[in-house]
Amino acid sequence: MTDELSPSDARLGGDVTGPQVITGPQVRAVPRVGRAWRRRAQWAVRGVGPPTTAIAVPGSDDAVSQRHARAVIDLALRVGEAMLSTGASASEVVATVLRLTGAYGIRSAHVDITFTSITVSIHRGLHDDPLAVLRVIRVRNLDYTRLQNLQLLVDEIAHPAPGEDVLDPEVARDRLADILSAPHPYRRWLATGGSALLAVGVVLLFGAGWLTMLLAALSAVLIDQVQRWLSRLGVAAFFSQAVSAAIPTAVAVLIFWLLSRGWEIPGIDQPSLVVIAGIIMLLAGLTVMGAAQDAIDGYYVTAGARGLEVLVLTLGIAVGVTTVLGLAWRFGVPMEISPNLIVRGSPLVVTLAAAAIGGGFALSTYTGFRATLLAATVAGGGSVIYQGMLAFNLGAGGSVVLPAAVVGALAYAAHRVLRVPELAIITAGIVPMLPGLAVYRALFQLMDNTVLLPNAAAEFVTALSIGLGLASGVWIGQYAARRRFGLDLAAQRARSRARGAPR
Repeated sequence: MTDELSPSDARLGGDVTGPQVITGPQVRAVPRVGRAWRRRAQWAVRGVGPPTTAIAVPGSDDAVSQRHARAVIDLALRVGEAMLSTGASASEVVATVLRLTGAYGIRSAHVDITFTSITVSIHRGLHDDPLAVLRVIRVRNLDYTRLQNLQLLVDEIAHPAPGEDVLDPEVARDRLADILSAPHPYRRWLATGGSALLAVGVVLLFGAGWLTMLLAALSAVLIDQVQRWLSRLGVAAFFSQAVSAAIPTAVAVLIFWLLSRGWEIPGIDQPSLVVIAGIIMLLAGLTVMGAAQDAIDGYYVTAGARGLEVLVLTLGIAVGVTTVLGLAWRFGVPMEISPNLIVRGSPLVVTLAAAAIGGGFALSTYTGFRATLLAATVAGGGSVIYQGMLAFNLGAGGSVVLPAAVVGALAYAAHRVLRVPELAIITAGIVPMLPGLAVYRALFQLMDNTVLLPNAAAEFVTALSIGLGLASGVWIGQYAARRRFGLDLAAQRARSRARGAPR
């Protein structure tokens, strides 16, 4: 007799001895159970949603005429070129170009920026030829009035008044030409006076006398004029920086020489302050914040090029200072730096000095009057926070993070609310905290044979830490402000490179 496994025994898992034969439906039940468990396992581990980040997914193309596409791409390219030439960051330029093309109904625009060129392309569909145009950036000059007017023009195009149509591309191009060819808001001598005001503010931070302020101002005026003259002659920026840095150093050497000869010069007790004022003035014109912002936003090619430019021009400053110091020691001039050279004066005086530095920088870069007042206010407020942070002994680099973050947040808020150039407010706000003193000490100790090389290296590290602290603080403040105000679609696309790798 043959024993068969009953369905009840199979369900209960009973122990059945003897020969077993599974026939009929039970033979198909085992594979069916296995498939069911496999489906459950696959459902537990298999992704069910779309990819975290869509990569090259075909979408709708812009069905626009070739004439319209050409007019829009030409306008967008010229706006982007002008913004890069006047000091805007790469992400800001990309966001502005995308906002501009989107206002004219073109959603498939792509923008690529290097340090020396900008490319804008439009894909018009499978059956129409795409358009791609490139322009080379030939001029780089900080001009925040033109940058502000460019942003206002794009805002007018992207957000027309109720009941009005979007500005015609041809009319917008004529408006753009008017903006770029318009004269500066004030004469050149006032911009030069801004450089002098910056230098006076720097020496005032260290409690300098009236004659030191006068010499610092005269040195700043001479530096400004020499740089303009060398620029017209076509001299490379490296040599222009070297010659400019040599001017205040030579003034300080001359003062030390007069003092060594027994001349009594009232109002001058620290001639080295003239050099420090010149160094900070030259450092303020470098695109340090632009390079840091491009790196954080993911534009590494542009950031690398700007960072290399900053390094080369800073080396130009070092060459100019060390050359004059070397010649001074060669001829026996007792050049020295005071070890007690620190920020002195009451908190009110230091705050006013910082405001003068910020306002002077804004004037020297042709910032509008309203933005200049705002820059001076932000610089003074940042200085108040910086003075408070010094009490916590966080080090040179750590003490500047919070004030730089406040400057970054206020600058972005002012840009969104008052439509003033964000970069102008940021740079003016952090100029009083630039590591001019650390750079000068490092260069001085590098030339002094009695000082060990590690001491000079330590000063260079201090200068670098201050620069990194300023850059990171500004980014934190900008990020917090962006989270508060929110980004439009164009700005999100422009800054998408900075996001971490999705998982």
